Amino acid sequence: MEEHVGSVYTLDEALVAVGFGKFQVIVLLYAGLGAIAEAMEVMILSFIGESVRYEWELSSNQESLITTVVFAGMLIGAYSWGLISDHYGRRKGLLSIAVLTTGAGFLSAFSPNYISLVILRFIVGIGLGGGPVYTTWFLEFVPAPNRGTWMVIFSTFWTIGTILEASLAWVLGGPWAKVVSSLQLLGHRFNAIVLIIIPRLRWRWLLALSTVPAFTALLFYGITHESPRYLCLKGRTIDAYNVLKRVADVNQKELPSGKLLSEQMHSSDEGFSPSENTHLLSSTRIKAVASKTGFFSTALLLFSTKLIRTTVLLWVVFFGNSFAYYGIILLTSELSSGGSKCSPFTLHSDDSRDASYRDVFVTSLAELPGLVLSAVIVDRIGRKLSLEIMFMLACIFLLPLVFHQHEILTTGLLFGARMFVIGTFTVAGIYAPEIYPTSVRTTGVGVASAVGRIGGMLSPLVAVSLVTGCHQAAAIILFVVVMILSGLSVIFLPFETKGRELADTISVSN
Repeated sequence: MEEHVGSVYTLDEALVAVGFGKFQVIVLLYAGLGAIAEAMEVMILSFIGESVRYEWELSSNQESLITTVVFAGMLIGAYSWGLISDHYGRRKGLLSIAVLTTGAGFLSAFSPNYISLVILRFIVGIGLGGGPVYTTWFLEFVPAPNRGTWMVIFSTFWTIGTILEASLAWVLGGPWAKVVSSLQLLGHRFNAIVLIIIPRLRWRWLLALSTVPAFTALLFYGITHESPRYLCLKGRTIDAYNVLKRVADVNQKELPSGKLLSEQMHSSDEGFSPSENTHLLSSTRIKAVASKTGFFSTALLLFSTKLIRTTVLLWVVFFGNSFAYYGIILLTSELSSGGSKCSPFTLHSDDSRDASYRDVFVTSLAELPGLVLSAVIVDRIGRKLSLEIMFMLACIFLLPLVFHQHEILTTGLLFGARMFVIGTFTVAGIYAPEIYPTSVRTTGVGVASAVGRIGGMLSPLVAVSLVTGCHQAAAIILFVVVMILSGLSVIFLPFETKGRELADTISVSN
C-alpha cells in the first residue's frame, strides 16, 4: 500500500510542489485585466450620465436606467458565466466574456440614440458578470497555503481599474471643460461646437477608451491555459499533467514523482487510502453527487436547515456591500464640488464638472489604504470582526453628509467611507468561500454575488434620483441603515473562519 501511495500525487500536492512563481504571476496579470476591465466599466457610470442627459435631454430616471441596466446584465451574467465555464471550461468562458465586453463596450461609444445605448450597456453588463470566472481561474492555479493572501492582492486590480477610469475621465473632462469656456468667449458661431460636438466626443471617447483592458485580455488570450483542476474534474488527466508540467517548467520547479491522480480515480478507486494531507477525495465525491443532482438542485442545498441562516445573512452582507460601494462612487460625482443645485456651495458649471472628476479620482485612491488595512487585520482579528469594524467606520464617515458640507470636507468624508467599504467588500469575498462547504461553495458564492448585483442595480436610483431631487439626507440615511443591517448580519453569522480548515460536507461545516 505504501508503494501505491508513493506512486501517485494529487493536484493540490502538485501545485504546492511547483509553488507560486512566474507562471502564476502571468495568470494573475491576465486575470487582473478582467478585474480592471470590470472596474472601469462600472466606474464609467458615474461620469457619462451627465453628458448623456445633456445631449439627449433625459430625465433623472432615464439617466439612472443607464446604470441600472448594467447591473441587471451583471445579475444575469453572474448566473450564466459560471455554468458556461463549468461545462465548457474556464478558457472558453474567458474568451466569451472578453469578446462580449469588448464588442458591446466599443459599439456603445457609437450609440445613435438612448435606446441603443441602454441595450448595449445591458450587454456589457452581461459580460461584466463573468468577473468571478477570472477569480476562479486564477485561484485554481494558486497553491492552497497562499490563497488568502493572493485573493487580497488580486483585489488590488479592481482598485487599479477605478483609479485608471477616474484618471481618464479627469484627463478628458478637465481639458474639454476649458475648451468649452474658451469657445463660448468667441461668440455664437461656435455654439454648435460647444453644445453638441464637445459633450458628445467626451463621453464617447471615454466609453471607447474604457474597453482597452477587455480588448487587451482578448488580444493576449492565446497565453492562457485551461485550469488543471477543471481538467482533472473532467477526467482529462493527461491534459492536466501537461499544464502542470508547463507550470513547473516556467517556475523552474519539479513535479512530484509518480502519476497525477485524476478526480475520477479518486471517486472510483475504493482500494486507495489517501494520506492525511490529501484533500481531494471527499470533495470529488461531493462534486460527483452535485453534478448528478444538477445546478438547481445544488442551489436548493443553500436553503437546507444547516445552511439557510448562513445563506440569508451573506445575502444581506453582499447586498449591503454593493449598495454602499456603488452608491458612494455615484454620490461622489453628485455631492462633491458643490455641483448640486441643492447645495449652498455652488460653483460655476464648468468648474464643478472639472472638480467632480478630480474628486472621484481622489476618492478612488482611498481603495489602496482600504486594501492594505484589510490585508493587515483580516488574519489578525478575524474576518467577522474586521467586517463589523469597517462597516461601523464607513457609517461614521457617511453620517455627516446628511447635511450639506463644504467641498473639501465632502471629499474627505467620501474618501474615508470608500476606504472602509472596499475593505468590507474584500473581506466578505474571502469569508464567503471559506464558510461554505466544498459541495456548495461555488454555487453559494455565485448566488450571493448575484444578490449583490441587485444592490448595485438599486443603488443608482438612490444616489441619482434622491440627491438630484434635493433629498440628500434621505439618501445618506438609507445608505447608513443598509450598512448597519449588513454589520448586524455579520454578528449572527455562525462562526469565524480565521485559521479554520475548509469543510467538504454540510455536516462538517456546522
